[in-house]
Amino acid sequence: MRASRLVTLLLLLQDRGRMTARQLAEELEVSVRTVYRDVEALGAAGIPLYGDAGHAGGYRLVDGYRTRLTGLTADEARAAFLAALPGPATELGLGDALATARLKLRAALSTEPREHAGRIQERFLFDAPGWYGATGQTPHLPSVADAVWTRRAVHLRYRRWRAPEEIERRVEPYGLVLKAGRWYLVANGPHGIRTYRVDQILELQSLEERFTVPDDFDLAAHWKGHLEDFRARLHTGEALVRLTPEGARRIGVTPEGEGWTEARVPIESIDHAHGEFLRLGADVEVMAPAELRDRIAATTRTLATRYGV
Repeated sequence: MRASRLVTLLLLLQDRGRMTARQLAEELEVSVRTVYRDVEALGAAGIPLYGDAGHAGGYRLVDGYRTRLTGLTADEARAAFLAALPGPATELGLGDALATARLKLRAALSTEPREHAGRIQERFLFDAPGWYGATGQTPHLPSVADAVWTRRAVHLRYRRWRAPEEIERRVEPYGLVLKAGRWYLVANGPHGIRTYRVDQILELQSLEERFTVPDDFDLAAHWKGHLEDFRARLHTGEALVRLTPEGARRIGVTPEGEGWTEARVPIESIDHAHGEFLRLGADVEVMAPAELRDRIAATTRTLATRYGV
């Protein structure tokens, strides 16, 4: 157990540079006193690391030192290759680099993990977009990714759903997120941190201006908050409906026996619910709100007239 922790500590310092004892303790889920003992053990084993005192201090490896640890387990090799599936990397313009990295990783593995890695490539494929999602290209993605890497501001012309439909802004790209097959840019601009769909960027110009991301910004935490806010705004209303067993199954409601089931379901808006409930056809009857029931009744009368019923 301790040997595994020592290896992890060494790899953390190699990956991140200087880290304080408290930061290491949080990563390793041990006490600060345990970190002190582990650092002493690494030093006694000949690992060239040292500590700096003071507010900006911490532990770090001597410049240029790289461990040559290659003892990946079979599970670790599987995880590494599953995390390196080629689609997103190719979109970012890193396909060749990923292929080279995978070759180097395979070369560093012992026989059994290398065989497992080969089988992963044969048996797993990552296809992020949904069945009915658009398959359009994102021509500006490599430029956006470069701006994220180099911390350079960009000027973009962007198409959005509300008026004015086209806007121009100077933004500072903080990070990229791949969600359900679509790339999203999280960037700071004149109105604060906003999210932009990369495939809706019409023009993009990289600027010479550099920026600094605030120390307290965390991309994963920001995206989690963004999704929570989106979901909170998504379903602000409610509809009372009657559902057949098939209708209940299709919208995730537990049916009450073989007959009709009455349920209250969240809705985003009258317009959105109108389209969603029409998809269920005769497997649903909307009881309330009255406006939604009237809209669906009017649509069904129009359809009956159109089809000569």
